[in-house]
Amino acid sequence: MSTTELAWYKSSYSGSQGDSCVEVALTGQAVCVRDSKDVTRPHFAVAHEGWERFVGFVAEV
Repeated sequence: MSTTELAWYKSSYSGSQGDSCVEVALTGQAVCVRDSKDVTRPHFAVAHEGWERFVGFVAEV
């Protein structure tokens, strides 16, 4: 799936300036992550389970 076909979104906590943010897009197999400041750079993908562990860890910090 190409980057342009994905539905990218940012956290509702992101500021209106759009800096220092990441965007995520969900697919059936993974969660794709990219830098919102330079969307032309490659994204990376992580399995849903890994993303859930990451978000759970960050929520505890």
